[in-house]
Amino acid sequence: MILKSTHLPFYAKFALVLIGMMALGFLIILGKELLDPLMFGFLFAILLLPLCNFFERKFKMPRSMASFLAILLMVTFIGGIVYLIGTQISNLANDWPMLKAQVAKSFADMQVWIQHTFHINAEKQMVYVNDTTDKLVASGTSIFGTTFGAVSSLLLFYVFILIFTFLILFYRRLLFRFVIYVFDEEAAATVNTIAENIQSILRQYILGLLLEMLIVAVVACIAFWIIGVKYAILLGIITGLFNIIPYVGIFSALLLSALITFATGAISKAVIVAVVVIIIHAIDANVILPMVVGSKVRLNALITFIGIIVGEMLWGLSGMFLSIPVIAIFKIIFDNIKDLKPWGYLLGGDYEYKKEAEKEMKTE
Repeated sequence: MILKSTHLPFYAKFALVLIGMMALGFLIILGKELLDPLMFGFLFAILLLPLCNFFERKFKMPRSMASFLAILLMVTFIGGIVYLIGTQISNLANDWPMLKAQVAKSFADMQVWIQHTFHINAEKQMVYVNDTTDKLVASGTSIFGTTFGAVSSLLLFYVFILIFTFLILFYRRLLFRFVIYVFDEEAAATVNTIAENIQSILRQYILGLLLEMLIVAVVACIAFWIIGVKYAILLGIITGLFNIIPYVGIFSALLLSALITFATGAISKAVIVAVVVIIIHAIDANVILPMVVGSKVRLNALITFIGIIVGEMLWGLSGMFLSIPVIAIFKIIFDNIKDLKPWGYLLGGDYEYKKEAEKEMKTE
């Protein structure tokens, strides 16, 4: 065991846990600029570790060259996806006159509906629109500066992720030995087991998500092509990419797909696209996700949803991405420490208790 049990009542332990969680949350918010790219670098390093080991053993590459080549392959893969999306968006831009006409027609229909429903004539509606437009133009300089700063920060964030990924891969043995040295010799076996489980489970989780994204994107592209949607490939890729974001991503994909379909066709087809996205999500949540991602990362839905909300509150969109892997790491640690096993059970669920009971019955 890493920690020896202290005979404290439950309420005292629970109070200490709450204080520790609040202190940890404060440090996480304070260190966002450093910890955010560091966590992504850690996940990418775990994902690329087998590839680095392959280059070092098979081709006798030095560790630095193997790490750099693995990162280069990852960047090439992501660049290919971005290029594919860019070509589809360029095709969408070529049809801008048609989209503009469709939006203008929809805007005119909306004006008529507002006039009949709320008794606001078209002239007053245009006054509201013009006032809003003047305010946007007046603040155009500040909006442009804010946008440029956001893009620059985003690019710098990606650069930091790549740097952290390379450094973690390069110094992985040093970091692992440091973790071993922090604890006493009795805990070395437990720490080693936790480290191996974290690597294995997170790697399986990330690869499972990538495979799930690919399956959902292909299924969505085929479904949209059968329906006759003009930008079936673009909408299918958007559905697959946004599906990675738990719970929230599917609604964003549904909204974008329906809006683009509505701008290029009839409203009935947009409704059909929305229904198809919902059906794909239902199949993914009940069939594809359990089958592809597997049973290694077993977190109950309540803890997962709370973790996503807390992650968004702490770090925004990146916090939503990182919430499930971080909770999975905590669960692995809790499951391997006797005093923390109840918390691991809370993060998991009754199915783990049932599995352990079944194993005990088989052994008996």
